[in-house]
Amino acid sequence: MTIFEAIKERHSVRQYTETPISAETEEKLRSVINECNGESGLNIQLILNDPECFNTFLAHYGKFKNANNYLALVGSTSLADLDERAGYYGQRIVLEAQKLGLNTCWVAGTYGRGKCKADISKGEKIVCVIAIGYGVNSGTPHRSKPMDKLCDVAKDDMPSWFKNGVVAALMAPTALNQQKFHITLDGENGVITSKRGPMTRIDLGIVRYNFEAASGHKCVTGAREK
Repeated sequence: MTIFEAIKERHSVRQYTETPISAETEEKLRSVINECNGESGLNIQLILNDPECFNTFLAHYGKFKNANNYLALVGSTSLADLDERAGYYGQRIVLEAQKLGLNTCWVAGTYGRGKCKADISKGEKIVCVIAIGYGVNSGTPHRSKPMDKLCDVAKDDMPSWFKNGVVAALMAPTALNQQKFHITLDGENGVITSKRGPMTRIDLGIVRYNFEAASGHKCVTGAREK
């Protein structure tokens, strides 16, 4: 599976089977997590066989089922871009999980923060979690805003790499499917800015990773829009 295929096929899944993650798949996941932590300075952790984190009213209201495995995105509060960094590297792991045949769901509020089994040191905080496992189904694509609402570059003026990045960015998961970001082209660089709102900095990191992974070009993030 190519990275673009993983981006296209990955959808949010809230209901999982009871099939445990195999030892081989777990080893591959932990290897990717270790790489991401080494690059980012984050403390992302894989928690397996914990039914309590999603044993809350909001989780049940959100129709989570058998969400017993999850990634805890943990990092130092001294990092000015902690949320964006967590989104970026979390999405990298999510897409690798998709390649391994797993399903995922980004979760910012509908889990038991106090029940999370992650090891959080002094000076760290948990940004959010990502449910992970074998889904009852593969989920469904989210509705996306038209490309011209999120990007001000005309299609005919887009380099092929930039168009690939924008298409992948439109498929990125965002909180409440709000897609509060904007993409433009500055010379040889893609530039992504986000509007203010709940979880938009996490979303910015997720969108940026999709863009870079699909385009093969680095992308910079601009100042927040009002």
